[in-house]
Amino acid sequence: MKTRFSSLVHVKKNIMQKRERLLQQANANFNKANKALKDSLAFLQEIEPPSHGKIAEFLANRSLLDSQRAIIQHNEEWLVYTEKEVGQAKEQLKKDMIEYEKYKYLEYEEIQKALKEIKIQEAKDLDEIALMTYTNKNKEAS
Repeated sequence: MKTRFSSLVHVKKNIMQKRERLLQQANANFNKANKALKDSLAFLQEIEPPSHGKIAEFLANRSLLDSQRAIIQHNEEWLVYTEKEVGQAKEQLKKDMIEYEKYKYLEYEEIQKALKEIKIQEAKDLDEIALMTYTNKNKEAS
């Protein structure tokens, strides 16, 4: 049954589904950032400083450590950003779900109201038919 809220419910449902997809994408980005951070931390653990050798080797190792620390810092910042992104997406999805449920409830209430009116009209029609049938039988009987 179509009501004045039907098109709004459809629009709100589409918006909610779009937000769900955005949340899934944000979660995927968060997982990528988390994996990148873990990988960069693991790589840092694998770097072994030279115990002897030329100063150039020590400097090269230090440069490698510094660049790996910079990558780790970047990945940490990326992880924090994606955490915020997931939080915002969850909050927006929650608001959109509330809006959708509100309009869905209003549509349901309007449908119930219309069905009640239809039932009342049907009862009146049946009463009228019964009254006409009864009147016709009484006239024929007389």
